[in-house]
Amino acid sequence: MPTIGMRPTKQPAYPAQVLRCHDCQLVQLGLVVDPAILFPPEYPYTSGATKILRDNFTELLREVAVHYPLGPADLVVDIGSNDGTLLTNFASRGPVFGIEPTQACKHAIQRGIPTLISFMNRQAVRTAIRGHGKAKMVTAANVFAHLEDIHEIVECILELLTDDGIFVSESHYLVSLTEILLYDTIYHEHLRHYSLTSLKRLLEMHGLEVIRARRILTHGGSIRVYAARAGKYPVDASVGEILAMEAIELTPEKLRSFRSRVVQTKLDLYVLLKEIKARGHRIYGIGAPCRASKMINYVGLDDGILDCVLEIQGSYKIGKYIPGTLIPVLEESRLFDDQPEYALLLSWHIGAELMPKLSARGCRGKFILPLPNPHVAG
Repeated sequence: MPTIGMRPTKQPAYPAQVLRCHDCQLVQLGLVVDPAILFPPEYPYTSGATKILRDNFTELLREVAVHYPLGPADLVVDIGSNDGTLLTNFASRGPVFGIEPTQACKHAIQRGIPTLISFMNRQAVRTAIRGHGKAKMVTAANVFAHLEDIHEIVECILELLTDDGIFVSESHYLVSLTEILLYDTIYHEHLRHYSLTSLKRLLEMHGLEVIRARRILTHGGSIRVYAARAGKYPVDASVGEILAMEAIELTPEKLRSFRSRVVQTKLDLYVLLKEIKARGHRIYGIGAPCRASKMINYVGLDDGILDCVLEIQGSYKIGKYIPGTLIPVLEESRLFDDQPEYALLLSWHIGAELMPKLSARGCRGKFILPLPNPHVAG
């Protein structure tokens, strides 16, 4: 994200081709970008900034307590622990440890969450075991689909887990992607878009068995999957139920339909924005998550269409341009001090949370929801 006012320079761009394996049913990107580029030390994402994520991790702790209760000495390790939001919940009942490659871990350390600054690898696992012992539970929330050498990662997880340990992953869910047209979650951090079918196959290749699964609301639609060494725990009925549903919902025909529907929603958004701009009205974007950059670049929005994108005070993204554009990211007070006629919710997946809050604070403009069917709310 170039700083506002910088002399324009060439910015790298990478193809985002989505491929499906006819054998294992995995859907993944056709190009892997160096993780040092995707996750630099100054990586600006913090999970604690989003209420739905905070609530999700609180709910995860409650779910674990019901189905797989942890003892007061049982260690929980979070891969890609970010600012420690997930582990802060688990720290209330016992020891925790985070593995995180970016400076977001400083927030976790300030919260008292012990964290190793590292990508997930064999050395990180051995450091964790030396310092804290093996883990009864390893979590990977919105990170398991990001990691390149996934077979090596699963072996690392097995090394880190106790014999009766449980691995919990949360990933963007392929069924939600196709149902709700979540094409803005297709970007290079997300190498794979898992179904339970493909995830089960991967884990079974390493002797792990899926024992429970549940769809959750985060990121517009995700799946939470519990796995353990084969035979250690009974398999919940939820596993078979979701697998049966996927056999109906993830056919090649439905995936081809998804592709054509994505193109149509892009054209529909153009029509809506064209009518608004023809009346001389301004449009501000709300929220600058990674998915905002994807949508803006795929649809082809520029600073002639979108005056700016607004972020909450303190965001690392304020004072920068949206990648590939000259659309500035500004502090959200502008929404109230210089009110536009329309606000495009780039974080549309939490629109139900955002719109009443912004209206209560005095926003008088109308809200545009770009997906799954572009429309003006209300």
